[in-house]
Amino acid sequence: MATTRTAHTEWEGDLLSGSGDITLDSSGAAHFPVTWASRAEDPNGRTSPEELIAAAHSSCFSMALANGLAKAGTPPTSLTTKAMVTLQPGTGITGIHLTVEGRVPNVDEAVFKAAAEDAKSNCPVSKALSGTTITLTSVLT
Repeated sequence: MATTRTAHTEWEGDLLSGSGDITLDSSGAAHFPVTWASRAEDPNGRTSPEELIAAAHSSCFSMALANGLAKAGTPPTSLTTKAMVTLQPGTGITGIHLTVEGRVPNVDEAVFKAAAEDAKSNCPVSKALSGTTITLTSVLT
């Protein structure tokens, strides 16, 4: 069964001096203030679309990797995933780098790296962002 999630942004003013508020409608979990400066300069307590993409990507990747490892009979004890989304103003998003550290009993580094590469290629967010270069560093701890 398909699911649809929604969010909306209320924006006031122009790009450079305006500001907005992002609301996660489906979950009601949060509101996030956003400005151009939070995208292109110092965040100052505000988010950006790129930070939200990083959050979506890191969580999707973690779920995909946990699922792949569990299906192989080696579920992880823990996974910590960081996604870094790079924005070049005037150009757009120029790359995403995922870093995952995992504790997985009875798995060697090669198996972990292969599972992580599979998750990078196949998580739904990676697929949605396939027009962007996505790189990965994986470390078994």
